[in-house]
Amino acid sequence: MDAGESCGGNGVLTLVAYAGRMVYDPGALNASLAAAVGTDGDLMAELRAAFLESAERQADLLARARCDANWTIAASRLKSVAASFGVTGLMDLAEEALTGAPSDPVILRRIQAALTDFRGNAA
Repeated sequence: MDAGESCGGNGVLTLVAYAGRMVYDPGALNASLAAAVGTDGDLMAELRAAFLESAERQADLLARARCDANWTIAASRLKSVAASFGVTGLMDLAEEALTGAPSDPVILRRIQAALTDFRGNAA
């Protein structure tokens, strides 16, 4: 696969190979928002910011969870936020957190990487 070539193509959230690593394509979030608000750029930016704020808050709570119950609650809420905006890749990561071991540093890094990619493409 060439750098920048899409892998997935389901129109919801795709992974893109870039410089030898997989990154989350924020195009799916943009497409979901555009379908909801049309061409209102200000409203789209506001909703995108709300998504990122909510997702980052849940990811932070997930990282700080010190018991299985708090881990499960934060992962469930992160999955719900992602589902609300049609971000299936982040939903899948939250599901991995739910079904995996609480406080798994690998899944925490993957979730943070996904959010960093979204933040970096916010403009």
